[in-house]
Amino acid sequence: MDLKSYIRDIPDFPTEGVIFKDITPLLRNPKAFSFAIDKMSELVSEFKPDIIVAAEARGFIFASSIAYKLGVGFAPIRKPGKLPYFTVNEEYYLEYAKEKIEIHVDAIDPDENVVVVDDILATGGTALAMAHLVEKLGGIVSGMIFLGELSFLKPREKLRGYDVKSVITY
Repeated sequence: MDLKSYIRDIPDFPTEGVIFKDITPLLRNPKAFSFAIDKMSELVSEFKPDIIVAAEARGFIFASSIAYKLGVGFAPIRKPGKLPYFTVNEEYYLEYAKEKIEIHVDAIDPDENVVVVDDILATGGTALAMAHLVEKLGGIVSGMIFLGELSFLKPREKLRGYDVKSVITY
């Protein structure tokens, strides 16, 4: 299945010069969505995770579906002030803004095998921040899985030392 045909480009969103990869047509199509989850689940399962982490909001869609399919846990990573318990945080840069994300202090156990999941890998900033949060809690990032990767932005340079796999490459 050609998953790229279910992802549309939105120019100048959220800021001028950015071409946003909109996954909502893929999510709306049951066959495309199922195919994407199956392909991503195959990649995640290679790492034998104890738990999967993802950042809000689109990452939650894929990561929670994969966690359910594989029978493993899921830990949400959110923007500041959204998690009700004690948290650790990490600042990072997107191609158009500075951000901060948080995870509960008890979301990852020491030496737990963790896979980072997200929809689109752009510059690698969010993925690296998620990995740093996992590592702050003593977890081991065994892999990073993405539906799509914007290879022209060279995100793997920022993610050296991590095993990165994507279903689609642009």
